[in-house]
Amino acid sequence: MTYTVKFVAEASGVSIRTLHYYDEIGLLKPAQISASSYRLYSDADLQRLQQILFFRELGFSLQQIKDILDAPDFDRREALLQHKQELLMRQQRIARLIQTVDRELEREERAMAVDKQEMFDGFDPEQYEEEGRNLWGNSPTWSESRQRTRKYTREDWQTIRAEGKMISEAIAARMDRAPDDPEVQEWIQRYHQHINDRFYTCTAQIFRGLADCYVQDERFTASWEAIKPGMAHFMSEAMIVYCNALIHEVELG
Repeated sequence: MTYTVKFVAEASGVSIRTLHYYDEIGLLKPAQISASSYRLYSDADLQRLQQILFFRELGFSLQQIKDILDAPDFDRREALLQHKQELLMRQQRIARLIQTVDRELEREERAMAVDKQEMFDGFDPEQYEEEGRNLWGNSPTWSESRQRTRKYTREDWQTIRAEGKMISEAIAARMDRAPDDPEVQEWIQRYHQHINDRFYTCTAQIFRGLADCYVQDERFTASWEAIKPGMAHFMSEAMIVYCNALIHEVELG
């Protein structure tokens, strides 16, 4: 069975202009073109469009989606299972954020003291490890990160978040020191190892790129500033010191 572009637009909520654009860039080409030059879509095309919308909902770029869907090993069922897992995680985080907002509203109404721990509940610093996607797109680095993190259980994530929290708090507690202070550098090394162990192979060059990302991308800056004001710039400076020493050591070695 085939469907007109008008039907597909009305059924999916995607505008006709957008569907035409998807066709132009090769993301969603209709199964047929009628004798009157009308686009006709198949059931398989509708399934592909659904996948496109799932990936768009999760923040992927159109080029990343095209690369994923066109990959020889793409498995629709596996992709749906992954979508479900990621959406459930997002649902849980949103529920926690709503609870945080409700608590803050109650505090405002009752003039209650602010709980420094609860006020950040629901904000997930590990979501910003998606910085890898922004830096490298659909590169092997980002693919490695997705391959590793998709296997983590809820308990794994609790352990990983606890590790990240311990490291970030230890660094924040030493912000009165210089970025090249030995203890600061020791914790920066542990942060570097944390990324390597839990997310992806993070070379000195990649880690140096993250240092820039933390002060150049407002989302990542905000995640560090939520821990302690000024922490984004401190992290960046300390990471640059660490990377310069690491690269120099490799060159000598």
